[in-house]
Amino acid sequence: MSVERVTLRPVAEHDLTVMERFLTEPRTAEPFQWFGWWDTRRWRSQWAETGLITEEAGHLLVVRDDERLGFVAWRKVVSSRTTHYWNMGIALLPEARGKGVGTEAQRQLVRYLFAHTLVMRIEADTETDNIAEQRALEKAGFTREGVLRSVVFRDGRWRDGVKYSILRDDIDADASRD
Repeated sequence: MSVERVTLRPVAEHDLTVMERFLTEPRTAEPFQWFGWWDTRRWRSQWAETGLITEEAGHLLVVRDDERLGFVAWRKVVSSRTTHYWNMGIALLPEARGKGVGTEAQRQLVRYLFAHTLVMRIEADTETDNIAEQRALEKAGFTREGVLRSVVFRDGRWRDGVKYSILRDDIDADASRD
């Protein structure tokens, strides 16, 4: 799978079936994103209202040519009365994992968010057992900040998470080295 041709684009109505697989098919979301069945209409209703992009949050589809590979998402985190940053994540279909797609898609989302918003910080979280995602985030330029104990309940038990961040200055420093 060529990661050079991986791009992000707005979600079209026919793409919602790909996203809904993460809510209805345990095998698609496992091993780290299956939290049981829940509101399978949530993305359809949000898409009908906003196209899944607002000032508070957004979703973009990860594609290679016409092949739909998954999606990236972000949400606003308010840290003070005058300040916010983004928290972002990714969900890839099983057949797209382990091929560099996650690294490239997350790198593109970071560049997109820094290019089109004023935030200084973007963060991402994953479970401590999700080594592949930790590697992808680090390859995309994120810095590991620490472990969050018992931060997520999944599959009958509490699990530790890892917090990562990337700052606007990190991207600027990388660009000056090129």
